[in-house]
Amino acid sequence: MNRLLILLVTVSFSVNADWQQPDLSHNLTVIKKVIPATDFELQDMDEEKIKLSDYRGKVVLLNFWATWCPPCIREMPSMERLHQQVNAEDFKVIAVNQMETADDVFAFTGQLEVDPTFEILFDSDSSVSRDYAVRGLPTTYLIDKKGNIRYRAVGGREFDHAAVIKTIKQLIEE
Repeated sequence: MNRLLILLVTVSFSVNADWQQPDLSHNLTVIKKVIPATDFELQDMDEEKIKLSDYRGKVVLLNFWATWCPPCIREMPSMERLHQQVNAEDFKVIAVNQMETADDVFAFTGQLEVDPTFEILFDSDSSVSRDYAVRGLPTTYLIDKKGNIRYRAVGGREFDHAAVIKTIKQLIEE
């Protein structure tokens, strides 16, 4: 009996070690009804206060995430690549961390291959995520230049996918 249990555990670990995570999606859900993005003010990594309305006139990718969230971790590099590819005059990536300290996030970003250059803000009491009806992480909203939520994504995404970039550029051209 013990040998069978050891064999099952060994096979289980071998199978899980070889298991590949599925690719991240690039699909965004269109928001058909006009929903104004709620303005907020949060601190960034340098303890500066940032308002969403500071970026009015730009398309904003607003991402809610946490360091303990596997799909959040997986999509982070694609958000950085997107941030580097799309013109900063017209576009902004904002990642809103949920209920973690700046030290936790700083330690996490130090482990990434490339340090994020986009805005990381702290929603220490989750009040902003409640305002945006975030039910799971990651949740991302694409906000147009007028400040309206146009697209939503729940779950990890490859944000530098050509289809996502095309959508962002269309919003920039509006």
